[in-house]
Amino acid sequence: MRAQQVRDGFAALYGTEPDGVWAAPGRVNLIGEHTDYNDGFVMPFALPHTAIAAVSRREDGVLRLHSADIEGGVAELRVADLAPESDTSWTAYPAGVVWALREAGHPVTGADIHLASTVPAGAGLSSSAALEVVVALALNDLYELGLRGWQLARLCQRAENVYVGAPVGIMDQTASACCEAGHALFLDTRDLSQRQIPFDLAAEGMRLLVVDTQVKHSHSEGEYGKRRAGCEKGAALLGVDALRDIAYEDLDAALARLGDEEEVRRLVRHIVTENHRVERVVSLLSSGDTRAIGPVLVEGHASLRDDFRISCPELDLVVDTAMASGALGARMTGGGFGGSAIVLLEEADVEPVTKAVEKAFATAGFTAPRVFEAVPAAGARRLV
Repeated sequence: MRAQQVRDGFAALYGTEPDGVWAAPGRVNLIGEHTDYNDGFVMPFALPHTAIAAVSRREDGVLRLHSADIEGGVAELRVADLAPESDTSWTAYPAGVVWALREAGHPVTGADIHLASTVPAGAGLSSSAALEVVVALALNDLYELGLRGWQLARLCQRAENVYVGAPVGIMDQTASACCEAGHALFLDTRDLSQRQIPFDLAAEGMRLLVVDTQVKHSHSEGEYGKRRAGCEKGAALLGVDALRDIAYEDLDAALARLGDEEEVRRLVRHIVTENHRVERVVSLLSSGDTRAIGPVLVEGHASLRDDFRISCPELDLVVDTAMASGALGARMTGGGFGGSAIVLLEEADVEPVTKAVEKAFATAGFTAPRVFEAVPAAGARRLV
């Protein structure tokens, strides 16, 4: 239904049918936060929420962009004039993908694009990556570029890093491009090797809720960049290419070598322990001990709150309330400073835990959260 709506919207805008319609999902990260730009391990899965793009190829160097979700008319750009950090509006994300493809030598000569998305913006669920990946996949198909999912993810990351100016890692784009329904993606961000790990909670009588705190954040603002710079400083002080190279067993010795660099010590401790948590979750899921991942999620939240210091009162309230109400595990997910938390719980506990969280937010005077179930969905694909 949504694919047809976007197709109809394209026809109304541009006066002709699109060459095709594509979709790319947002994602939830089960475990592995801020490890991706440290060459570490992550474990996201795709959401049913998607960005959908109706697209036609152009040969005249013109790029026309429109979003059903944002007020305003069609933005018209020339592909030859696209330049990094020249655009501060939403159009930087699709335009950046075109720029990255062309810079990599792919002969993209323009496009008409109409977009619509159900991925909540600012919720830490990778709405921007979904937007990038759906445009990249459409252009890959229309221009017969022959690029694979991980290659599209790399180009989309470059678009966001260089064109948009946000220092994001590779996880979000890879999750959107490569996830499979019913699975979580165990991704090594150093070599982009992937394993699809079965993750069917419903079959085991469990659910995973996403609690969108409605607190908005922006990765391109300074705090994310500060954490990344701090991690790079830690790697340099420890003489390694990336914090991924510090083994969990060697953490205490590494921290001792950092001396009085207290902030760097905290960042290093989070990254090394978080990589270890991802490996523990993979092992537990692979052995069928799914409920046992709950405490690992809680450990991850404490590390993000206390060592990385990117939580906020609303996220902490979700985790504390959910755990006090019988959840198996909970933690913030995404870049931090707002966004969403995830809650792992028994099917029977969905309603009481949801109500407890909503009541806690009302009591605290916070904006009511948006709560929905997260079901591992398919990655980017052509719809029509």
